[in-house]
Amino acid sequence: MAGNVIEYSDQNFDSDVLGSDTPVLIDFWAVWCGPCKAIAPIVEEIASDYDGKVKVGKMDVDNNNQVAMKYGIRSIPTLLLFKGGEVVDQVIGNVGKDSIESMLEKAL
Repeated sequence: MAGNVIEYSDQNFDSDVLGSDTPVLIDFWAVWCGPCKAIAPIVEEIASDYDGKVKVGKMDVDNNNQVAMKYGIRSIPTLLLFKGGEVVDQVIGNVGKDSIESMLEKAL
């Protein structure tokens, strides 16, 4: 993971995401997913741009399928925004930076 992007897992999800006082944006992805690779640099930019305001992380769905199943992740990349332990917004697919920023601004 680059820079400010956190690697989330089934093991640290409840404490680090649901228990966070700060909104958390998670990119659900997989190594074999081409669109996931395309959106990765945008997620890294968002992590830098929103440092201190939003935690930004990634979760590999192949290695962490409990959380992915719990939240009904069927297409990747899927980005879920958590606030106060709840999903408050999501985007699915290889979207532009402006779509992600719009989602974050609504939550902040």
